[in-house]
Formats: sequence, C-alpha cells, structure tokens
Amino acid sequence: MLKQEYPYYLANEAVYANQDLKVYDKFSGELATAVPLASPDVLDQAIAAACDAAEPMRKMAMYERQAVLEHCVTRFRERFDELAYALCVEAGKPINDAKGEVTRLIDTFKIAAEEVSRQYGETIPLDISARAKGYSGMTKRVPIGPCAFISPFNFPLNLAAHKVAPAIAAGCPFVLKPASLTPIGAILIGEILAETDLPKGAFSILPCRRDSADMLTEDDRLKLLSFTGSPDVGWALKARAGKKPVILELGGNAACVVDKDWDIDDAVARIIFGAFYQSGQSCIGVQRIYIHADVYDTFKEKLVAKAKALKSGDPKDPQTFIGPMISEGEASRLHGWINEAIADGATLLCGGDCEGNMLQATLLENVNSTQKVCAEEAFGPVAVLEKFDDFDNVIKSINDSKFGLQAGVFTKDIYHAHKAWDELEVGGVVIGDIPSWRVDHMPYGGVKDSGLGREGIRWAMHDMTELRLMVLRNPNP
Repeated sequence: MLKQEYPYYLANEAVYANQDLKVYDKFSGELATAVPLASPDVLDQAIAAACDAAEPMRKMAMYERQAVLEHCVTRFRERFDELAYALCVEAGKPINDAKGEVTRLIDTFKIAAEEVSRQYGETIPLDISARAKGYSGMTKRVPIGPCAFISPFNFPLNLAAHKVAPAIAAGCPFVLKPASLTPIGAILIGEILAETDLPKGAFSILPCRRDSADMLTEDDRLKLLSFTGSPDVGWALKARAGKKPVILELGGNAACVVDKDWDIDDAVARIIFGAFYQSGQSCIGVQRIYIHADVYDTFKEKLVAKAKALKSGDPKDPQTFIGPMISEGEASRLHGWINEAIADGATLLCGGDCEGNMLQATLLENVNSTQKVCAEEAFGPVAVLEKFDDFDNVIKSINDSKFGLQAGVFTKDIYHAHKAWDELEVGGVVIGDIPSWRVDHMPYGGVKDSGLGREGIRWAMHDMTELRLMVLRNPNP
C-alpha cells in the first residue's frame, strides 16, 4: 500500500510542506496519496543548495560515489515489491511491466556504479612542429556543476534514474522535477538517497507546477538541463535555456519492418509486445508496421488474433496486459485520432473502443500517411499496418517522418540490415527485434524532432562533465 502522503526532498531532507498535489490510482480513479508542491521560493533554495554542494560533490572520491550507488541498488532490491506497486498505482502500469521497470532501475544504478571509475583521460603529444617541441598535453573530465532534470510520467522510476544515477557518478548535484501525474517513484528514489552520505544539497526532488519550474530552464546557476517528454515542450525549453547545454529525449512514431524471410510467429510475438506493452505509452513503442507483401496476409491474420486476445483491465492483475492510459484526456485524444483515420478511409482491424481511460488494443490498415495516428506520436495502444514489396521504398517511407528515435527491422538479409543501418534517419536500428528494445548502458536518443544528445550512463556522464586540458612545457627538451 502507498502511504497517505509523501514528502518532497529539499537539499537531501524530507519536507512535508503541503498536500496540494493529489495522486490518483489510474485504474480506479480513486485518490491514492498526496505529495507537496514546491513553490518558486523552494526551487530557489534547492538551486542555491546545489551550488553549495558542487565543490563537495566534485571532491567525492570514486569509492564514495560508488558506495552511494551501490547502497541504492541494495535498497531497490529490498523494496522491489513496494516500488513495483507504486508504479502500478500511480502510472496504471500492468504489474508485470512495473516489475520490469524496477529491474531496469536496479540495472541503471549498477551500471552507474561501474562507470564511476571509467572516466578516463588521455595524453596528447603536441610537438607537431618546431615551436611545440617540449610540449605535451593531458585531459581529464570534470563535473559540469548543478544540473536540472525534468522526467516524464511513462517510466517514473527508470527515466528519472537515467538522470540521477549518472549525475551522482559524475559528481554533479541536481534538482529533479518529476512528472506531476507520477511523482511517487522519484520521491522513493529520494527517500533512499537520503540514507546515504551525499553532501548536503547534492539532490532535491521537487514536484512543482510547470510555470514554477521555469527557473530550472532559465536559471544560469544550473549548468545543464536534461528533459524527457513531449517534443513541443522540449524544444520550447531549449529555446529558453540560454547558454547551458540541453539534452532532449523526446517522442517518436517508431517503425518496424517485417521482411519476407523472417519467422512470422516470432515477429508477431515481438511486435505485439512492442506495440501494446504498458498500453503503448512508450516513445519507442511500435506504431508503424511495414510487412512484405509476400507474408502480409498471414502476418496480419496472426497479429490481429493476438491483439484481440490481449487481456485488458486492472493493472494489479498479473494476467492484465493492457492497462489504463495515463488519463481520460489522453485516451480521448487518441480515440479521436483513430476515428479521424477511419473517416479518411482507414480499415479498423481490431479494437477502437474507448471507455474512460481504457482504450482497446487497436490495429489499422490503409491509413493515409498524413493522418495523426501515423504522422504524430500516438503514445497509446494503436499501430498501423502497411504492405511493401521494395526494401528501398520502405526505407524512404520510414524516413518520411519528422521523428527519428529507433527503428526495428526483422530481416535475415545482411544487405538489408546494413542498408537500414546506413540509411534510416534514426538514433538506433535494432535488427531482428522491435524498436522498443533497450538496455540501459547503450547510447539511446534520437534525431530530428525526437531529440538531442544521448542517454545511457556513459553518454550521460559525458554530457554532465567537461573536458579540461593541461599543457606541460619542458623548458629543456
């Protein structure tokens, strides 16, 4: 069970300031708990505390940072069921998906603990001409300083972890704003961090209104902004961020290709998962499915049958695969997109009904590529099928999108695999699996409207540190 109320964390300390942010069970609609909302004055205190913590964080020894991260791994394991249940309630995430996210949370902190000792520098010979004789150089990476983090509702634990864990590993204090719809996961991370010996001010985790969080973007005391969320919000924040580096992990309408040589049953099983796990609310969820004409009819028949068989309902039931969307508004939005596509000539293969925030697993074909359900990020349990007979043309179709996060290609043809890797305008190409596949130490991010920069612990640490050069002159070379 959840507690009746939770604190926020200001400069490492739990604060029960108010109960202004109500958190609802996304399936039942009942009030689950409450957390305080931070005011602009509290955010200002958090940023000032992070600035004060910058030097103590920078001076933490590697083993001390590792100890913090390893403590978190131990405590996450001990509180595994509690963390999963919180996800199930606040995000409406089916319990099996919730347990999977807690596993990834643990992985992410484990990787960060390992990466602490891998921030290598290098030596650089500088004597490229007579004037540089006797000179040499060395580089190292140093913490960038206080960071601002904004995390989304769909992975309340692990996407927060992809900011928090590398910050600790790199030696950067931070202020985190979790999504208002799902703040509990981040607060539980804060509860465990508060048990460690991090310097005072090293972290603040503060739910707050969007307008109250403007200073996370605009305040010059913060040296980096990392945002995960919608493209419209992300790019607007970047425009206001001033001189600080900005890392954006945004949306997508991920495509998946099924070539004629792949095992159909395998592709169907993986694509069912990729399209509908956690009710499709993933930025790399399978949205556009391109199937070779030779296998299209067989593939479609099997995919539709599997989609119709998915159990929807209470996410606390281990048998449930389709849980609620995050809100009735989001379900209504996507339901409207489905109906718009049907009115424009699309064929509904299954699903399509909506009740409250429960939207059925939906498959469409003959969808005009300009329809929102195809061209925009659906972020829900819907996918569109399209037939192809020329691999070059399907590459062009996938690239005809403003997004470019990840793509999946089921093919045994090595030339098709390399062509996809060479020509698809995305951040990652997954051969033999869905675009929704991710492990937490790989470089992850997109191009075009899908974002800027890469996550994955090592790459995030690179963004959270700066290269510093030392030049040595030998006066008697």
